[in-house]
Amino acid sequence: MKQDDADRQQRSIAIALQRARLSPEELWLRYFTLGGDAGMAEVDAYLNGRGSLPPLQRDVLAHTVNERLDVLSWSYRASYSRPVREGRPRGPMLRALVSLLESAELAPPDRLPALVDAAGQVLDVEITMYLIDYDQRFLRPADAADSGDGALDVDTTLAGRAFREVRVLPQDTPRPRLWVPLLDGVERLGVLEVRVGEVDDCYDPALRAQCRWLSSLAGHLATAMTEYGDALDRVRKPTDRTIGSELIWSLLPPLTAGVDNFVVSAIVEPRRSNSGDAFDYDLSETTARLLVVDAVGHDLRSGLIAATVLSAYRSARHAGHGLYEQAQVIDRAIRDHFRVGTFATGVLAEVDLATGRVRYVNAGHPAPLIMRSGKVVKPLAAGRRPPFGLGRGELVVGEESLQPDDWIVLYTDGITEARNSSGEFFGEGRLVDFLRREAAAGHPPPETARRLIHAVLAHQENMLQDDATVLLARWDNHRTRILRPPSRPGRSADEDHD
Repeated sequence: MKQDDADRQQRSIAIALQRARLSPEELWLRYFTLGGDAGMAEVDAYLNGRGSLPPLQRDVLAHTVNERLDVLSWSYRASYSRPVREGRPRGPMLRALVSLLESAELAPPDRLPALVDAAGQVLDVEITMYLIDYDQRFLRPADAADSGDGALDVDTTLAGRAFREVRVLPQDTPRPRLWVPLLDGVERLGVLEVRVGEVDDCYDPALRAQCRWLSSLAGHLATAMTEYGDALDRVRKPTDRTIGSELIWSLLPPLTAGVDNFVVSAIVEPRRSNSGDAFDYDLSETTARLLVVDAVGHDLRSGLIAATVLSAYRSARHAGHGLYEQAQVIDRAIRDHFRVGTFATGVLAEVDLATGRVRYVNAGHPAPLIMRSGKVVKPLAAGRRPPFGLGRGELVVGEESLQPDDWIVLYTDGITEARNSSGEFFGEGRLVDFLRREAAAGHPPPETARRLIHAVLAHQENMLQDDATVLLARWDNHRTRILRPPSRPGRSADEDHD
């Protein structure tokens, strides 16, 4: 933008602000909420012609004032005898969302990528949908189920960075585009490649917001449509699964979910031949309930045991039973349906989301860990009882109090007992050190879980001898943004808050 254009923009913002009836403090707070990163004094100096702002920050400021004017402005219209609703959506953004929602109603899953692109055309952009494979290593074009062409590496590409950091990121060359995280709630499903007409469009805060809304709807639809067709699922599976692994994966909840001040994220490996590891959770307004289980054996029978544990746990949970009764129901289910000596280790836990109080039962399983301020501070060593299926024993429910921003780490022995070719275990010490480094890097639970599983695989030269599962849960006593990394020096607020 030339200096004359910049001066005209400054005058237009200053004039519009006079009509917006905002105090300097109110203006700056709204501006900061939309992603502005200039200080209040810098904004005031700019508005009074005593300073300058970068083009992106000027546009965010203009958007702030225009949003306020939209609220205040009105035009005279003839009245009706009763309230009259709009029959069709008005405005490109609403039309794009409604068109996607309506067109997906009777569409097969393999049509979704084209429907998302059609919705993008309403916004004058072109969109390609990429889905993360179940190994969480590559982003694959959702319309290329039968080909690996066009896959993007999660760890080395800008698209992968947008996925890892859950941020909208611009790319100026070879053609301007935005990489937008594809989310179902807080579960990362992939990214949208949004190709725009001009480089300046990459930094348009309104377009970025519109892309996030469209991506959220597309993510919800991707999850829903995967339930009644295989096309999207095939994109995400690099190889076929065994029967036991298909059984387990059909029962697992989403890998990541969150409510207000609590996020839970889990990963199970190997994804194509897992047999006995599983996890489950239940999130409500007041309580988070967690389960990690490791069934004895390494075959289809192990999968049947794990599936029985999940079903028994959910049956007890749906009946309103607490930890003591849940453990009893799981015990009975294994004893009633399998031969004597069959068992599964596991941890049941409940977290009070208002206070951070944790109650838990450990049935012969590795002790969960509490991570605080980037350090593993203690194991949850109480609440021990025999493995499920081997008798109740003396059941004592363990208790612990979380502090704000604490993590709970649940894992199976496939993590710590992973061995390399020299017979060296991954071990609890290496696990604790890994978690410390990840916390220092500011990675949120989903990315930490992904990186941990890849570290365990690398330790074993990508040949797991046993199933490995990790479940990470993070609690805060405020409704903070606990899924995304914190802001870092040198980054714009627009990037950090996208």
